[in-house]
Amino acid sequence: MALKSPTGHGLLDGAWWPRSRDLASELPALADVLDPLWGRITRVAVNPTLWPVVPRRVTVRDRVLKVGWFTPQIDPHKLLLLSYRAGRWDLLVIPPETDAATATRLMTAACAPDGPPLTATALVAAEIARHHDAVGDRLQDTEESWEYEGGATSTHAVATAAGR
Repeated sequence: MALKSPTGHGLLDGAWWPRSRDLASELPALADVLDPLWGRITRVAVNPTLWPVVPRRVTVRDRVLKVGWFTPQIDPHKLLLLSYRAGRWDLLVIPPETDAATATRLMTAACAPDGPPLTATALVAAEIARHHDAVGDRLQDTEESWEYEGGATSTHAVATAAGR
């Protein structure tokens, strides 16, 4: 997790890189870290697009954290947190399957003092595009192509493998 300084501006207050897409198991650890910094987190709101199950309540130590979901109102790559003391916080949610280098770049961007000027989803999309541009600048072997193309062999890799 990375948090922006309190004097920062922008659409995001930091970034969170959960280990899984299981909110019931991930939220208690997040609340344990943030409660001393921001005051007791009382509510969490997510867009269910990227979460297979959105529980209504999650137990955090001796209390219950209320969880809500809103499809059109919340960016799919954002987590909205509410606390009594600090108010509202918006965190970029970095997909769990993201590699460490990409996650580091996303955390840095989300915590930029004057930004980022992008929404959470636009920030993730820009990083994916950057990654694909870097991969596209070099030839891929067949296995690498399989990974980047979601299991479909790229014609570029097939032509390379055939010796063209």
